[in-house]
Amino acid sequence: MPETVNARLNRVLDQLRLYEHPLLNFSARAKGEGVEVVIQFKDASVPVHTYYFDLHPRDLDHPQFEWSFQRQLYDALHDYFVEMFIRTPQDRAERRRRES
Repeated sequence: MPETVNARLNRVLDQLRLYEHPLLNFSARAKGEGVEVVIQFKDASVPVHTYYFDLHPRDLDHPQFEWSFQRQLYDALHDYFVEMFIRTPQDRAERRRRES
């Protein structure tokens, strides 16, 4: 792994060590010149998907990385939890239309 990519990955891993969540595990891996962050539900018996988001080199190299990383992580958590819904009011209306 090139030194720059390794440094970027280590920067993300250092940040992830600052976060602990009762329901989720966080990890990261190199992806091209950037880093892919992985969010997994701790209880493997619950059938939910794993969430991935990419951090681009320009974001990883930015002097304010720590702040932008927190914003990106929180945005990803919001998206992940919304995607976990197995039913919403919109689904119910769609089912009614199909049944009619």
